[in-house]
Amino acid sequence: MRTVRLGSARAAAEEIGLSPSALSRRIANLEEFVGKKLFTRARQSMQLTDEGQAFYEAVNPHFEALARAVESQSESISILRLHLGVLPLFGSQRLFPRLGELRARHPLLHIDIDTGPHLEDRVGDTLDAAIILSRGPSRGLHAVRLDHNMVHAICNKELAQKLGKAVDRDALARQTFLIHNELPASFEAWKQAIGLVDFEPAAIDHYDSGQLILEAAAQGLGIAIMHDDHLRRASDSRLTELYDVEIESPYSYWFVCKPTALEERPVRLFHDWLVSAGL
Repeated sequence: MRTVRLGSARAAAEEIGLSPSALSRRIANLEEFVGKKLFTRARQSMQLTDEGQAFYEAVNPHFEALARAVESQSESISILRLHLGVLPLFGSQRLFPRLGELRARHPLLHIDIDTGPHLEDRVGDTLDAAIILSRGPSRGLHAVRLDHNMVHAICNKELAQKLGKAVDRDALARQTFLIHNELPASFEAWKQAIGLVDFEPAAIDHYDSGQLILEAAAQGLGIAIMHDDHLRRASDSRLTELYDVEIESPYSYWFVCKPTALEERPVRLFHDWLVSAGL
């Protein structure tokens, strides 16, 4: 499993305390036993063949099932704890509505939630893993992209009716725009898409909370530049999109952790569930 994840027999051998040659012999013995070539080898790199991928997908769930069975029958296994960084809006809209499923699947897994700043920088230090909003995580992290988004200008329905369906530069110039600290480039993408590259509004208010920025927009305090997914999941009848434009967001939600953290059972369990659940 480590060789599949790391793509290198040498790196996998270092993690489990074997010599590269010893691990290579074990892999060769496995290939001889199953009668299939499981890996392609090029210098230090090892990648699954098509038959190897099929073998991995068939066998890996049974290893996970075995681990869960051992956990359920052992009185000496303590709880599994994950220190997870999450942006509040993702947590409230997407993670917490599904956490009951995770608890039912892995009763021993408990999660400490951290919604503080600079989540990506703290992965591997105070955090085991994090769900971040980013244009692309730093190199050196294991990263899984969770979505693709569209940028929307969001405001309350009264303001949308006042501004109308056609872009009016003068009317927009009298408005306050609400920008999330994690999404600064979204405003530039929105301005460019509607043909107002050098546009400057009356004021820009900055927020570090997606929930508060949506509430501010609902209260008529300004026009929020947010993702379509945020609006849809908010299910707030006071809010609507301003103008009918499709603008791809520079940002996506990502799950990130140190590559070696995937060998830690709490991280692996959460990672696999998150990917399979399609959050």
